[in-house]
Amino acid sequence: MSRTVAFIGLGHMGGPMAAGLVKSGHRVLGHDLDAAALDSAAAAGVVPAESAAGAVAAADVVLTMLPAGRHVLGLYDDILTAARPGTLFVDCSTIDVADARTAHQRAAASGMRALDAPVSGGVVGAEAATLTFMAGGGGEEFAEARPLLEAMGKKAVHCGGAGAGQAAKICNNMILGVSMIAVSEAFVLGERLGLSHQALYDVASTASGQCWALSVNCPVPGPVPTSPANRDYRPGFAAALMAKDLGLAANAVRAGGVNAELGLRAAELYASYAERAGNTEDFSGIVRTIREHDGGQP
Repeated sequence: MSRTVAFIGLGHMGGPMAAGLVKSGHRVLGHDLDAAALDSAAAAGVVPAESAAGAVAAADVVLTMLPAGRHVLGLYDDILTAARPGTLFVDCSTIDVADARTAHQRAAASGMRALDAPVSGGVVGAEAATLTFMAGGGGEEFAEARPLLEAMGKKAVHCGGAGAGQAAKICNNMILGVSMIAVSEAFVLGERLGLSHQALYDVASTASGQCWALSVNCPVPGPVPTSPANRDYRPGFAAALMAKDLGLAANAVRAGGVNAELGLRAAELYASYAERAGNTEDFSGIVRTIREHDGGQP
């Protein structure tokens, strides 16, 4: 069934996601503060809206993809009163669990319905419509949003109540951050021991060391031709975004009193790396930082 969707936030992720909805036959009213992002989305069939409130007022469902919780909550303050009663708000941003729950509460207080549905898969996944969505909220809301989520990705999982999608996202990315550091350290150690990158990859990728950070986003050039390491670490998933996600995970670890030493250390390492790499390098480029600290070259 075709829906009218307001999509707020048309950047590197939101733009191709909105385009995926257009390709699936939905009418998408888009808004972004960046004129270039709005123009790019318009070229993909998104109908530009002069304001977020204007887009929301005409929509059945509102999707948001924004940098941080403060942006989501600030936007909700501006647009909830513009929406028709009962409109479903689906936030695909990656934000703090507490902020996600606050967004749910504000939507409900305004007579709206809400779902937090952050994504995994990066820009490549957004462009190929192969994202994974982790959703938190009511079952009815998830069922209503699911056709839209599946138009933008390959999988949508209902993780539980309000904030559960964000909880799943930060747990998943804590695994990813820690595993990328471990894989990078292993390659640097292998270099010191005289192993070629290919030899280590051929063993680990078919043995107990196999993981996504190795087999898909391999941090050294050569073994996986499609990994960012072969493009001078131009980002699929930027270091700054990994640092942000691990920071959210670290906040949750501390708030919950969890003994997660590796997760906290990964957050520290990526925060330091992201100060230099920012959005210009893929998170797998941390292998170079590890190598530099080791004092050598491959």
